Amino acid sequence: METPEPHSDPQERTESLEETKNAAASSPDLFGSAHLSPPAESKDAPAADSSDDSDFHAGFVTIIGEPNVGKSTLLNSLLGTKLSIVTPKPQTTRKRVLGIYTDNRMQIVFIDTPGILQPRYELHRAMLKIVQKSLKEVDTVLLLLDATRRELPIERLEQQLEMSLDQLGVPVIAAINKIDLLKNRRELLPMIHQLSQTGKIREVVPISAVTGENLDRLLDTLYQYLPQSPPLYDPELLSTHPERFFIAEFIREAVFLSTHEEIPYSTEVQLVEVKEKENNTWYIAANIIVERPSQKAILIGKDGSKIKEIGIKARQALEFHLGGKVYLDLHVKVQPKWRKNPQILRYYGYY
Repeated sequence: METPEPHSDPQERTESLEETKNAAASSPDLFGSAHLSPPAESKDAPAADSSDDSDFHAGFVTIIGEPNVGKSTLLNSLLGTKLSIVTPKPQTTRKRVLGIYTDNRMQIVFIDTPGILQPRYELHRAMLKIVQKSLKEVDTVLLLLDATRRELPIERLEQQLEMSLDQLGVPVIAAINKIDLLKNRRELLPMIHQLSQTGKIREVVPISAVTGENLDRLLDTLYQYLPQSPPLYDPELLSTHPERFFIAEFIREAVFLSTHEEIPYSTEVQLVEVKEKENNTWYIAANIIVERPSQKAILIGKDGSKIKEIGIKARQALEFHLGGKVYLDLHVKVQPKWRKNPQILRYYGYY
């Protein structure tokens, strides 16, 4: 077993819920946002007015939700670029991903977080702590829900977070995602009604992160709950993460896309070397960490077929991201029970 060495990476809208229901009943399209309660005095702000460039708002918004509700897809859609990795598998996001949206009237620093679930081992507990930490010192929480799931998960989420949403001290906006998958938009009404009964949700915005439907309404809604402030970051900046973070994430995405069952959840990516050479060419060496020799054999595949498949997918994603030629050197190493070891998880940046 190889022991990892320490590293240093570091207007008020008066549309009521009943009016919203009436609008939905008279139109096949749903609609803008359902205003469930007035904005808190400390977070109240004038309605968005693009003609007044001096009325600029900026702040932090943490995106939370259960696994596979589309948090990363939403972040990528809002930013217009791929920042968070996305796969059909749940629990793809393991660490928080910071993405910065800027237009002529606001700057929102979005924090994408791991899906909230019942922890089964130390890695899950570390991921949950990342979510809990990301809820502190933000201006708004964006709760993402899946329109195709009939059960409202708020009570379950609060149990996992060990706190009630109304204890966060900031407005909670609910976005109901995947409305493009509904045959009839009226299917949303029971969920909106349930959300209104909780008394914990300020507004509801049905959206589709995939098609982009109502994302402009979502941004307009978030604008009202951000403090008046100049931009917090350079308007050209999309994230504060170092390049190495995204490189490792794109390799891990390729693993998730190429493997099945327990294999993707047992892997971690450790960068060994990242070097930018002349003519925008890159040399990247990385270890894919697994827990058992049998997993290593599967990841390599017969005559190296699986690791080659992973390499091709990762290289394509990296070349698109970096805008240059990438030489990728991948190896598979065994680190027994790494998901259960707090020390190793700390080395991999989970604590």
